[in-house]
Amino acid sequence: MKAMLLSSPRPIHERPLEMADLPLPVPGPGEIRLRVRACGICHTDLHTVEGDLPLPKRPVVPGHQIVGEVEAVGEGVSRFVPGQRVGVPWLYRTCGECEFCRRGLENLCRQARFTGLHADGGYAEATVVHQEFAYPLPEGFSDVEAAPLLCAGIIGYRALRMSGVRPGERLGMWGFGASAHLTLQVARHRGCEVYVFTRGEGHRRLALELGAAWVGRAEDDPPAPLHGGIIFAPAGSLVPEALRVLERGGTLALAGVTMTPIPELDYHRLLYWERGVRSVANFTRQDAEEFLRLAAEIPVRVAVQTFPLEAANEALRALKEGRINGAGVLVI
Repeated sequence: MKAMLLSSPRPIHERPLEMADLPLPVPGPGEIRLRVRACGICHTDLHTVEGDLPLPKRPVVPGHQIVGEVEAVGEGVSRFVPGQRVGVPWLYRTCGECEFCRRGLENLCRQARFTGLHADGGYAEATVVHQEFAYPLPEGFSDVEAAPLLCAGIIGYRALRMSGVRPGERLGMWGFGASAHLTLQVARHRGCEVYVFTRGEGHRRLALELGAAWVGRAEDDPPAPLHGGIIFAPAGSLVPEALRVLERGGTLALAGVTMTPIPELDYHRLLYWERGVRSVANFTRQDAEEFLRLAAEIPVRVAVQTFPLEAANEALRALKEGRINGAGVLVI
């Protein structure tokens, strides 16, 4: 099968992904093999190929927003049948036995493995996953529309919960890409006012089209203090800017898997009055199931820009340079 393979992390302008011909993976007990139709691109993929994340597996096929059709099943598979459309997200496997797994916090499992990092992902014609970590997909979305739901959508859904914003309150978002444009729609569905901080003119237009109450730059002052916020951009410099406009008692959620250093914070001006900052680490299977149901119920609008598999380097460079409005998706 054809796959875009990462052997050595390098800056994306050096085109670190190379087309390779790999053996077709064989599903083991409880596993399914998918013929991949589409795979979303994500900032986590960019961090992987550029070496911001340690690589437990090398070489590796990136990609963790996978839409495919079941073409083979291993022994004991009962959840899916050949021909069924299935989605595979970032969370590839957990131990199921540790204190975190038992408490419903499998996103914190120390033995967790992740798609496109510990196991080959969706920048390929086929991939294998355990049946318990794959999901049926809502029928109302095409393959390319469904792909961004599987990480951008789910992580945004969890970040919204972590922000603590309640219906009718004001939510701030810093950075407006794949995850933010889906999360905005969930927040609006819940009756929140959404304030978007972004530099790109195209991103601003999309935010307003999707119902943002206000758009501006990080250094701008919104019309009123915000009850909670989510930083989607991997820029630590945004943390003090976000805290500056947060209401007393508000929580700022950091949705990225990595971030540049956070500057020194003025405690009394930015953190006092019970403001809080918390990271958002991965997500659980329950998050995924809840969000996929909600996405179909709303239904969310997915803005997509597509690329062929062989253009994965170009797609990730466009993502890094802010040239994708909405979500980028590889069509396999």
